[in-house]
Amino acid sequence: MSAEGGRSRPVLARTTRSGHGLERRDVAAVELMDDPACDAEGLTSTYRAFVVVNRLVAGWRAVYVRHVRPLLSTGRTTTLLDVGSGGGDVARSLARWAARDGLRLEITGIDPDPRAVAHARAQPATRGVTFRQVLSSDLVAEGASFDVVVSNHVLHHLDDAQLAGLLSDSEALARRRVIHNDIARGRLAYAGYWVGTLPLHRRGRPHAPFVRDDGLLSIRRSYRRDELAAVLPTGWRAATLPFRVLAVCEVPGA
Repeated sequence: MSAEGGRSRPVLARTTRSGHGLERRDVAAVELMDDPACDAEGLTSTYRAFVVVNRLVAGWRAVYVRHVRPLLSTGRTTTLLDVGSGGGDVARSLARWAARDGLRLEITGIDPDPRAVAHARAQPATRGVTFRQVLSSDLVAEGASFDVVVSNHVLHHLDDAQLAGLLSDSEALARRRVIHNDIARGRLAYAGYWVGTLPLHRRGRPHAPFVRDDGLLSIRRSYRRDELAAVLPTGWRAATLPFRVLAVCEVPGA
């Protein structure tokens, strides 16, 4: 970090503060909330902070309008699966938007982490939204299916084998469309997030949320569009929104 005009700013010409450049994915970076032994109060604070952070930067309103709402109906209930639903804020937002538009949508959020599911279930109930502690592969084994399968900020957490498994499970579970929404790695995204989350700096703040630290790591781990396109199987495409990259699959015969 260097100072200019008396103000601190991140140096992004070649490297992040960790010394790892943004030219390639930093797959070795490990996020705090992925540690089963992480500070429980800090994790709870993180889930709460995600409500605001996802609203501001995750682009779900645009995803809903472009990719989800056209599939919904006033006369037929559409089912949607949110994989890796975390604290449940994305699922609740989608349900509220659909209800506001007079459209029928039922959402199941799944997460393997019992802490995430417990937090999601502890929030005020949203009509049409339920949460389960299961893996996508468990649902495939059950023979479950949904009209739409989505995820938020899941892809960058996965290694090659896990990514292939998620994409395969998604195709097996979705009857109409899959949309996996994630961060697009880039210098502008990193700089903007670095500055925008300064109030959430954890130093000297016990039980502070992990949003700043983990968010910067997430950007370093994330794909660019060409990188994501290169690892997607036949039938998938990489799409973009501002600062976002999406893996989209239209189910044949839908």
